[in-house]
Amino acid sequence: MSLTTSAVPASTDEKILDLTTGDVLVQAARDCGERRALIALAPQAQPRTWTYAELLEDARRAAHWLLGRFTPGDRIVVWAPNDPEWVILQYGAAMAGLVLVTANPALRAGELEYILRQSEAVGIAYSDEFRGTDMAAIAEEVRARVPAVQQVVRFRDWYEQLQAVTDVDRELPHVDPGSAAQLQYTSGTTGFPKGALLHHRGLVTNAHYVHRRAQFPRHGIWVTPLPLFHTAGCGLSVLGNAISRGTLVLCRQFDPKLVLNALQDWKADVYAGVPAMYVGLLSYPEFSSYDLSSVTVTMSGGDAVPPELIAQVEEKFGARFSTVYGQTELSPIVTQTSPDDPDEQRRNTVGRPLWNVELKIVDPSDGSTVPVGTEGEICARGYQTMLGYFQMPEETRKTIDADGWLHTGDLGVLDEDGYLRVTGRIKDMIIRGGENIYPREIEAVLATHPQVGTAIVVGLPDEQWGEVVAAAIQPKDERAVPTKDELHAFVRERLAPAKTPKHWYLASQLPTNAMGKLQKFRVRDQILDGQLTALE
Repeated sequence: MSLTTSAVPASTDEKILDLTTGDVLVQAARDCGERRALIALAPQAQPRTWTYAELLEDARRAAHWLLGRFTPGDRIVVWAPNDPEWVILQYGAAMAGLVLVTANPALRAGELEYILRQSEAVGIAYSDEFRGTDMAAIAEEVRARVPAVQQVVRFRDWYEQLQAVTDVDRELPHVDPGSAAQLQYTSGTTGFPKGALLHHRGLVTNAHYVHRRAQFPRHGIWVTPLPLFHTAGCGLSVLGNAISRGTLVLCRQFDPKLVLNALQDWKADVYAGVPAMYVGLLSYPEFSSYDLSSVTVTMSGGDAVPPELIAQVEEKFGARFSTVYGQTELSPIVTQTSPDDPDEQRRNTVGRPLWNVELKIVDPSDGSTVPVGTEGEICARGYQTMLGYFQMPEETRKTIDADGWLHTGDLGVLDEDGYLRVTGRIKDMIIRGGENIYPREIEAVLATHPQVGTAIVVGLPDEQWGEVVAAAIQPKDERAVPTKDELHAFVRERLAPAKTPKHWYLASQLPTNAMGKLQKFRVRDQILDGQLTALE
């Protein structure tokens, strides 16, 4: 491939899988019913395990149980951490023709109520507790305020109820691969969440492609604490493993000891986590005592993955790294690096497009495709595009143009070989005196400072310039905090004066969502509200 314009045509070397979520499990159970499909781990608890045959039987029981209470096409919210009942519900709802609405278990009452109302859900499934939160009490409090939610699936005793379901071989509804499977809400890094309606074909095929690009072996072992409420959990991990006939070792939450024991004890082939999870593992005091020699590939995405972190992970794990890039609206992955890519591309790009997706970079001002090496908005078109934002036609039209291109809102650069670098968000762009400044460029420089752990760069209002650059720093060691003069000089040596932050702030913990993605809008609000301390 040698591009001159920033447009990559779709590769058709791999077929699109015209399957539903339920089809995937049925085929896996038929091919290798006695193979271990799911191992569910939680702190201070014994593992719970299912073969593919057992998982299919429980999923069919769940489908019939649900059809006794819901009608195909109904939406049911699942609000729970990585409990195995979540996976059973995912398969059962799909076989019953229901749409699963996924909700972050960290949501508070008002946020959960919003999702229940906006999705027009008629049921809710939930776990009783997570990380000290009484989820059962919150769910019942919220349900009382949303009369449409008539049915409840309480994971505490639901599995026992399923065992009472008989005649699991009864016929289930026909489900089309192009029909809605899930309603996934945007991750909330920019505020107001929108529900992306995703279809079976897109989720199934995308999971398959990610496993192929990552070189996940057939019958391999995949360990992850990635939350199921996100496509990386219920899509790439759950569906991808079933297509590969692998074993999913599902950690209820990210806990370094739990994850490292899982990797060692189950001899994992792949570990998948967001960047913050890798930082947590590498900094765990006993990391070096674990035998991780079985791991051949480590995967990450969901946020910028610094090249230095990739190099460190590859060294410490002794495994090659694969970075993914995408959006929930695209089911979710668009590009991915291969473990076999050269170091430069593997560590400094988010890879090349997966099969059967077109990619282009356009000028945000006029929509024209830009030359190779020129920054612009990343757009994608293909089989995995969402059906639309639920009950938000105007927002859908703003995101998917008349030609079917989904405008990601991300800024990026393509090279002549088709590798993509993500350079920022259009909405994050700072306009200082008419000059466009992209925070990610400044953050990348600050990430190389020996005393900086994490940096967030935002724009603050200014009477003279319109906006000025500000940076919030989370130091590697709170006993060795760099001064603002040191940081100013460090950036000034490497970037133009206009890009050097005027204001510097200290943060003991930068805000993230449940996927570990940094939330810039909250950092800006914290600065404006006086919640962060100015660096001296």
